[in-house]
Amino acid sequence: MTLRPVLIFRWIAFLLAAGYCLRTLFFGSWDGFGGPFRYLTIWALFCSFFAFSRMMAIEEGRSTHRWDGFVCMTAVINTMVVFLYWRLYFADANSVTDDGQLRAWYLEMYLHLLGPLLQVIDAIFIHRSFHRLRAAAAWLIGVIIAYVLWAELVVQRFNDRPEGTVTSGLPYPFLNNLELSERAVFYATNFATGILLLLIYAAIAWGFRRRFPAPATP
Repeated sequence: MTLRPVLIFRWIAFLLAAGYCLRTLFFGSWDGFGGPFRYLTIWALFCSFFAFSRMMAIEEGRSTHRWDGFVCMTAVINTMVVFLYWRLYFADANSVTDDGQLRAWYLEMYLHLLGPLLQVIDAIFIHRSFHRLRAAAAWLIGVIIAYVLWAELVVQRFNDRPEGTVTSGLPYPFLNNLELSERAVFYATNFATGILLLLIYAAIAWGFRRRFPAPATP
């Protein structure tokens, strides 16, 4: 098999995602119900692993199914994770960490920067996604709703920590300081942010496809 640059890129992206998924499963924090899957970051990581595995299958000729909607959703969710995490961290580190301290730098930099960046680069410039927006929006809406229901109805119910001034058990410490109505506003705001990111990425992808049309398939 010829080691084309795209194939090398996708192998690197896939192996990194696989490695961090395995690290999460074997060395992640399982001291509460749901373990590391309490966090949207980990949902985004495993979505990236699956997306990269499908794009690897396409690159190696093992599949023709593009998974465009899922790939687009994964790029958007990963970007949301980056924006949310660092915005909250720099505003108040205790709002997203237990003690205000970052974990190992290689973990934080991959989960909240490098991994999402690799996903966005592939989705827009290599996979050339973001042209089936209905499918992408359906995936995005479904994942966001699923995560909110998971956090509010399951994670909170079966966990006592972290504790807040209003409630306890929600995955991120700051959420436990918000009333339900305030959390609803927070979720709705970030849902709107996700839709906006989807449209922005779609515009970038459209411009890229116009400027650099895909070569015709022989």
